[in-house]
Amino acid sequence: MGGPEIERLIQLLARLPGLGPRSAQRIALKLLTQPEMRMLPLAAALTHAAQAIKPCRICGNLDSRDPCMICTDPARETNRICVVEGVADLWAIERSRGWRGFYHVLGGTLSALNGTMPEDLSLEPLLARLRAGGVEEVILALAATVDGAATTHWLADRLQSSGVTITSLAQGVPMGGSLEILDEGTLGNALRARRPV
Repeated sequence: MGGPEIERLIQLLARLPGLGPRSAQRIALKLLTQPEMRMLPLAAALTHAAQAIKPCRICGNLDSRDPCMICTDPARETNRICVVEGVADLWAIERSRGWRGFYHVLGGTLSALNGTMPEDLSLEPLLARLRAGGVEEVILALAATVDGAATTHWLADRLQSSGVTITSLAQGVPMGGSLEILDEGTLGNALRARRPV
């Protein structure tokens, strides 16, 4: 195929989520066919991002500003915090445009299998934010998995004494979803989380 430089490029690209060796090879070839237009600007952007982007000291979001743009947005509802597992979840909620409060990135979920223990999660900064006052509600927006449910219950116990309202995301039927294709757990949760029409 090519020399060691090309092999190294393909190997590094193949490590990215969603890319296998063949996709990495196609991307490498596309980058190498027009390096001035594709590869060099990408390399410069990657270098700049690696140097400029850091976790926000308040919420844990990734941004070139600290505090991040969300934490410094005066239009945000200051009395609500949405707790998410990772930055990808924060970005997904932001894309929905359905949330105007603040966030807290937990940095994972409890998992005996993966060795993630309570001390591995970013809980103390959240507790400090609650102690500072002004927060009325904490929404636990963790995945509907065994680890997510265990972390939600653990967090609810830890936050109970803070005096804030603790809620979790409703889970159930997706928009445009057909009942016949839903798994039993999702359908059961949808029935339990029903509300008046």
